[in-house]
Amino acid sequence: MAWTKYQLFLAGLMLTTGSLNTLSAKWADTFQAKGCHDDGDHRFNHPFVQAVGMFLGEFSCIAVFYILLCHDKRRPEPQMNPGQSFNPLLFFPPAMCDMLATSIMYVALNMTSASSFQMLRGAVIIFTGLLSVAFLGRRLVLSQWLGILTTILGLVIVGLADFFNGTKDEQHKLSDVITGDLLIIMAQVIVSVQMVLEEKFVYRHDVHPLRAVGTEGFFGFVVLSLLLIPMYFIYVGDFGQNPRNVLEDALDAFCQIGHQPLILLALLGNTVSIAFFNFAGISVTKEMSATTRMVLDSLRTLVIWAVSLALGWEKFQGLQVLGFLVLLVGTGLYNGLHRPLLARIPCCAGMVTTEEEDSVGERERLLNNGRVQAGDDN
Repeated sequence: MAWTKYQLFLAGLMLTTGSLNTLSAKWADTFQAKGCHDDGDHRFNHPFVQAVGMFLGEFSCIAVFYILLCHDKRRPEPQMNPGQSFNPLLFFPPAMCDMLATSIMYVALNMTSASSFQMLRGAVIIFTGLLSVAFLGRRLVLSQWLGILTTILGLVIVGLADFFNGTKDEQHKLSDVITGDLLIIMAQVIVSVQMVLEEKFVYRHDVHPLRAVGTEGFFGFVVLSLLLIPMYFIYVGDFGQNPRNVLEDALDAFCQIGHQPLILLALLGNTVSIAFFNFAGISVTKEMSATTRMVLDSLRTLVIWAVSLALGWEKFQGLQVLGFLVLLVGTGLYNGLHRPLLARIPCCAGMVTTEEEDSVGERERLLNNGRVQAGDDN
């Protein structure tokens, strides 16, 4: 069935804003400007300040939720489900996981390329699948286990590409590249914990997704903003990569923004894009399917890689292309994209039907236990 103009708009919006989110963060990292001290120009290396901006974008989803709700109430027959009332503190644990994972990933983004950053985030499939089996009692079908194994292979290939590229990369030291890649994968463990917490304790309360994202954004924004104060005094040596060698020098970040206003444009791009990306992602799931959302999210990696090459941020690596393709296959297997293709082959049709029945049966069991929100796109 052909997509409507509105569906095409949503798909384009999700792909564009999702790509812009990573690219704008990396763009900010490329600037050099004078800070608050007489130490000359230095790189804008302020991952925690960037993370605060990202949470501000998530927090703005609350405003989007109420705007859509008011617009829906004006219709003769309102269609939007605002969800149940809930205790906002339910979102505090997953918000803290989000805050920790996001901060780690922005630190890692300073150490590695934007394309590798996006590709390695695919590791979340591995840890989410394993944790859902261990803590949610979920049963993975054969294709999902194959998807996890394929994803591991893809991560190894991307890591090898970064290793070989790091030996001749003028922007990043080899040790930084390896450390950055490991930090990204470690962050995916935390993200998977966040997803399991959301599914086990939050989604059963039937909270609207935009409201959920906005509430988590609020907690992340407030807590991380307060943490910037002690971070200003925590000495971490060369790891800080700022003039005072502290964990985060927010004042230096603001001084650099004052001397180079384009940094502010990059930070605003990150903040605004995350808000529109969440809205577009939720709308794509509602208007089309979760599978479509997953495919668009995978294409986002390709866009980021192509733009990074065009801007000269990184060099072409054939091994990285192979890693991306393997990761794409792993993601497709885990999310069941292979089923429509196999269903057309007579000898495989029965196997696909059995797998779908197992998957649906497992989902119904979880729904009966109150562990999965109706309409959830995970």
